[in-house]
Amino acid sequence: MSTGKPYSRSPQAWGGAAPRSPLPRRSAAWFLGDSVWGSFIFSWAVAAGPLRLHLHRSWQCQGRHRLLSSTAAEFDRAGLAQSASRGEVEILDAKTREKLCFLDKVEPQATIAEIKNLFTKTHPQWYPARQSLRLDPKGKSLKDEDVLQKLPVGTTATLYFRDLGAQISWVTVFLTEYAGPLFIYLLFYFRVPFIYGHKYDFTSSRHTVVHLACICHSFHYIKRLLETLFVHRFSHGTMPLRNIFKNCTYYWGFAAWMAYYINHPLYTPPTYGAQQVKLALAIFVICQLGNFSIHMALRDLRPAGSKTRKIPYPTKNPFTWLFLLVSCPNYTYEVGSWIGFAIMTQCLPVALFSLVGFTQMTIWAKGKHRSYLKEFRDYPPLRMPIIPFLL
Repeated sequence: MSTGKPYSRSPQAWGGAAPRSPLPRRSAAWFLGDSVWGSFIFSWAVAAGPLRLHLHRSWQCQGRHRLLSSTAAEFDRAGLAQSASRGEVEILDAKTREKLCFLDKVEPQATIAEIKNLFTKTHPQWYPARQSLRLDPKGKSLKDEDVLQKLPVGTTATLYFRDLGAQISWVTVFLTEYAGPLFIYLLFYFRVPFIYGHKYDFTSSRHTVVHLACICHSFHYIKRLLETLFVHRFSHGTMPLRNIFKNCTYYWGFAAWMAYYINHPLYTPPTYGAQQVKLALAIFVICQLGNFSIHMALRDLRPAGSKTRKIPYPTKNPFTWLFLLVSCPNYTYEVGSWIGFAIMTQCLPVALFSLVGFTQMTIWAKGKHRSYLKEFRDYPPLRMPIIPFLL
């Protein structure tokens, strides 16, 4: 039966517990609705809500702005510091002092090789192998591995450029200058037409020493060709193109001159006959083995693809024990080989070739010896450049 009250169900009716301290309805209504203060507070809360939201958002924006500003300032400082750490490189012509290139923002850790590559981008005709960069117009060329910040230069480095001319690889030069004598000597040995006259075409000598000399000469240059391909490791990849003409003239010219006389139909054997030939052959073979042993020892000192320099020392191979006395025993053995060949053939052109070769190799040996002394403080003091105790 209806009592006139609105239908409701108490918490107890739903199985719940009654609130522990219920707020009287009148107190809440008086505070929020019936009271003037309640109306004022309620109106202020409604009006102040958007203001608080606006202030909150403003504070957030200001915080974000300060964060972005500080981050941008940090990036600016980092950029300025990085720009300040970078240097500038000015490249001038060593002869005319004309400015050829100006490189900015160059890293202080940049190497000379990297600077050469940058220079090539502005002057493609001067590829890196053709460039010589130096600190002084008449000074020595800087090495490719030299680092810019380790050089005595300021923030703006001035380097002087010199054109080395067209370049060619060392391997190509060696193969060309060694293959020529091998081929030329065989032309005279087989006495091809138009050399000694028609009646001697494709004839052979009756002297054993002539055939033995051809074997020794061919063996020497075949050995050099194989060493060029499989043994030698060059510290410099290229050399001036003009050198190939000079080197080939020397090797090819002397090969033709000595081959002409040794293989001539009127050639006479050595004065002391077979004994002289055997002694000379022993000298030649020993020196050839020694030369090869030194080349292998030098190869083991330098890892493939590097320019590392170390002091060469004797190994278990007895032929390398010459390192105890000289800095360049490979040249010592080379000269010994040609001296043995000259004694074997008793031919004046061979003796002159040996003398010229000894002079040139002495110059090379002295240069390497000075380099060793300058680079290594603990370099053995008893060593001489090419001849033990003398030179």
